[in-house]
Amino acid sequence: MTEAGRRTTARRHLEQHDHFEEISPEVGILDEAAFEDLLDEQPDEALALLADMTGATDERLRHLARRLAGRVLVDVARTGSAPRPGLGRLGSSPIDRAQGDVDVDRSLEALTTWRRGGPPDRDGLHVVHWHRPQTALCLLVDRSGSMGGDRLATAAVAAASVLFRTPLACSVVAFAEQSVVVVSQDEVRPPDDVVVDLLRLRGFGVTNLDLALRTARSQLDRSAAGRRITVLLSDCRATTGPDPTPAATELDELVVIAPAGDSVDAEHLAEQVGARWTTVDGPTSVPEAFAELLGR
Repeated sequence: MTEAGRRTTARRHLEQHDHFEEISPEVGILDEAAFEDLLDEQPDEALALLADMTGATDERLRHLARRLAGRVLVDVARTGSAPRPGLGRLGSSPIDRAQGDVDVDRSLEALTTWRRGGPPDRDGLHVVHWHRPQTALCLLVDRSGSMGGDRLATAAVAAASVLFRTPLACSVVAFAEQSVVVVSQDEVRPPDDVVVDLLRLRGFGVTNLDLALRTARSQLDRSAAGRRITVLLSDCRATTGPDPTPAATELDELVVIAPAGDSVDAEHLAEQVGARWTTVDGPTSVPEAFAELLGR
């Protein structure tokens, strides 16, 4: 992650975007009003440009773009239906049935009796605890090869979508030749922080899909959820490592999201292992892809 964050994009390369000079007319400037106009008219183009600006060599522009992206890309993820199938819920149970902090309201009578010198009434003590989530997700983001602009923004929206759906039961892994755990299964992080971390990535190296799938299984094995789903965002073109098919078949449940126009290998892998799959043609189509594959 640190290595990827060191690579920056010169202004002359950002100028290849048709609307860059409207958004950043001068060094160190990001015109948010102009960006909002472009977002309304050409949302995928706007998000691709924003993703590329988060890696700008211009330090001031890079800072402004990352701050804006943390908000905007999370908002895009929220445009889809969000059932949050894995969202934990606070509950209160007798102390002998769960672990947690004492529920003072429901335990008040037992606590009062005990403080007055009476025997502790364990039957009257309750604790507040989280019910286990029903669904856990692990998102695998392919960061190999050429990853910038459109695909980078798509990856960031996918990560925000996972955190939006299952904030207490998800992990995010970026992979190329090696796998980097951006969010571990037992970690809770703000979506905008995760988005900014993913935007620091740039395309690099070969694709070890087998390792990525085994990393997903390792993450999901730490979850107590009854349903554990791996979401693979990739063209699924493995260029190093063993055949990924055996690792894919060992997962509880796999869904594949591939870039439109580059989905042949993804479709082949999905058919081999019985996974559901779909394509996306830009970051704004990610929420609908999640709704299609995971249900509304």
